[in-house]
Amino acid sequence: MADIKISVVIPAYNEEGNIRVIYNHLVPVLEHYPDYEIIFINDGSRDNTLNDLKELHRTNKKVQYLSFSRNFGHQLALKAGLDHATGDCVISMDADLQHPVELIPAMIDKWREGFDIVYTIRADDPSLSLFKRVTATVFYKLINMISEIRIDPGSADFRLLDKRVIEVLREIHEPHLFLRGIIPWVGFSQFGLKYTPNARHSGESKYSLIKMVFLAFNGLTSFSTKPLHASTLLGFFISLLSFLYGLYAISVSVFTDKAVSGWASLIASVLFIGGIQLLMLGIIGEYLGKLFIESKRRPTYIIREKSHD
Repeated sequence: MADIKISVVIPAYNEEGNIRVIYNHLVPVLEHYPDYEIIFINDGSRDNTLNDLKELHRTNKKVQYLSFSRNFGHQLALKAGLDHATGDCVISMDADLQHPVELIPAMIDKWREGFDIVYTIRADDPSLSLFKRVTATVFYKLINMISEIRIDPGSADFRLLDKRVIEVLREIHEPHLFLRGIIPWVGFSQFGLKYTPNARHSGESKYSLIKMVFLAFNGLTSFSTKPLHASTLLGFFISLLSFLYGLYAISVSVFTDKAVSGWASLIASVLFIGGIQLLMLGIIGEYLGKLFIESKRRPTYIIREKSHD
């Protein structure tokens, strides 16, 4: 592998304070290899990110960029970078320097040993709030319980993929993409490396609580139909309870004089059953919505402009 080419893919959304810094960290590491390219994906940034990328490209032609027509999201930005990478292996990482570039040589060494995928597992970060740590633990336990794949807790989008894996990923055109689930799903030989995240260099995290909730729910519904089965079983169970309660109410009314007229129990039952029905309809609607979007066959992302060699 004396003539290998390394590709590094970095999504960027409003990262003007980080672009040049991560470039300055990456280049000294990548220059130890015969050839490399760095592909930045401008995910509809509203700051000076695109201008910084253009300036880096003028300075170093090994720096390429794709610029979306709008914000399509982190996962699709990653997918665009993977689609356009030309290296023998592709490393994806974030622009905020939380993914340590010092780990890249170890990832490449494992790839040279024969592993097709070298993924990373984030070590416990004490700076995270208790809420984030608890919800992350619950999410990974839940998705591993209901899906046919297993995602290591703390898995990150900091990973190395062999070009054979990239060829498979290029055939995937899911608008609701969840790469942390796709990677274990594709198989191949995989190896996990633990890392301690650095502090974010500049700016704020682009994953708000709402976005994290939607990402988690997307992951849960992308790799399992068990929520649909659970809604069916729950509906059957509630129907059975309702039927038994109906028999009880009729027997009390017909055979005794203890029937009590009241609305509290009636209202509680109606609200409970109605809430369960709405929950089940919501789960079904989530799956139908994904089918509806995919049936349109729209492109998963749109590139407004890109660099040229």
